[in-house]
This record gives sequence, structure tokens and C-alpha cells, in this order.
Amino acid sequence: MAGRRRWATEEILDAAAELLRTSDTDSFSVRKLAAALGTDSSSLYRHFRSKTELLRAVADRILLTAMDGYHPEGDWKQRLTALALRVREAFGQQPQLAAVWGRYASSGTGSRLIMEEALQALRASGLPDEEIPARYHRIAILIAALIASEAGMSATTPEEQEQGMELFRVAVLGADPERFPALAHFARDVRPLGVDRRAAFDEILAAHLAHIEASVPSSRPIG
Repeated sequence: MAGRRRWATEEILDAAAELLRTSDTDSFSVRKLAAALGTDSSSLYRHFRSKTELLRAVADRILLTAMDGYHPEGDWKQRLTALALRVREAFGQQPQLAAVWGRYASSGTGSRLIMEEALQALRASGLPDEEIPARYHRIAILIAALIASEAGMSATTPEEQEQGMELFRVAVLGADPERFPALAHFARDVRPLGVDRRAAFDEILAAHLAHIEASVPSSRPIG
């Protein structure tokens, strides 16, 4: 009798990514992945020691996709903006996987490429070296949070989005002006979270980079 097929690492990651498109990280399991591949869990554990290690590898492939063909251009702010938008675009193609990245991070080649470019750009800003790791950390958290938030909205169905819009309208336009005077005053102009997220992403990131720029010692060159 022929033995079970041996799956290559890349084939396992392909199948895991596909499974994660239709489920979340909580319901995802190595057992379910093995069943989808027609094999047993033990064969997958030869490639990945745990579910977390597998999920990190899936997220890292998204980062590799984001960096494919990337070449640094412009000043340090343009480089960081381009980097953030590339990561945003990559996870936008597979929004369910953004939660994987936000929860499990990554330590693979894709992650290292992102980190290297971000750190290089921050060095070009003129910041003292001792400040750069903390600045990088804040940028990484900001970008991951914005992408995960946007991905969460993208993963909802049209019916769920419409229901959310209706609940928003009821909550805002129906606010009691005595109890919620500011909300009642701005009710017709306040926008739900799912609206115009690209502009919000751009503005929040630009504001953070401007904050960094303002802290650069004036005697140091800005690249």
C-alpha cells in the first residue's frame, strides 16, 4: 500500500493560508490543516513544532510578499510611508491573516526585511542611534494596529457591514442631547469606523512621522 504523500513546507503554508481565509486563528488548528491535506498532524509537526510557529510562518510570507520588488526611494519619511503602505496592501489581499501577524508577529526573513528597512530609514532621519529602537517599536505597533483594525472591518460580510451601519445611525442620530450633548451636536458629521480608512491610515501615519521629525536634533542632517 502506498504511503501518505509527503507535503513540502511551502505546500503546507499554502494550505494553511487558504484555511485561514475562511476561519480565524482561534478555530484554526494543526489537526484541521492535516485533515485538509489528507494527512495526520504528526507529519506537519516535522515541519513546524507548534501551531504558533506555523502561524508565524504564514504571516511572514505576507511580509515577504510586501517586500517583493521593493527599493528604497525618497527621504526617510517617504521610505517609511512606502513600507507601511506595502504591508497594508499585502495584508489587504488576505485580511484574515492580519490578525495572525498582530497576535503572533514573525521572526522570519520577511520580518527581518521589514525591520531592516525601517531601522535604516530611521537612521537616515538624523535621530540619535540610542533613540531609534524605541521609535521603531512605536511605529511597528502603530502600523500593526492600523492594519489589524482595517482588516477586521474588511473581513465582515456585506450584511454585517450594513447591520453595523444601521446600529451606528441609531446610536448616533438617536442620542439623547441632554445626556450626550456633544454627540448630538456632531451627530450628522461623525463617521463610522469603516468609512474612509485609507485616508485615516495615511493621516495617522503622517502625523506620527511628523512627531518624530520634530524631535530630530536640528544639527543633524535629515536624509
